[in-house]
Amino acid sequence: MPIVFEKDGFRFFFYSNEHRPIHVHVRHGDGEAVFEMEAGADLRESQNMKVSELSKAQRLARAHRTLIVEKWYEHQG
Repeated sequence: MPIVFEKDGFRFFFYSNEHRPIHVHVRHGDGEAVFEMEAGADLRESQNMKVSELSKAQRLARAHRTLIVEKWYEHQG
């Protein structure tokens, strides 16, 4: 599970067997969400995350979009 970055208790990562579209998983506490990165950082799904946590995670994903996409291509080839 390659970790892309961690900030403020949020861990952004990929699973080893990822697929398109480009997306990133994020964990915070007991919750997890997935953001699709090709159109920005659109929320695809979430479990056990509060709205405020989802908003913060989305802001972080948007702020680090270039890094996430670069890491995706490094990981996926």
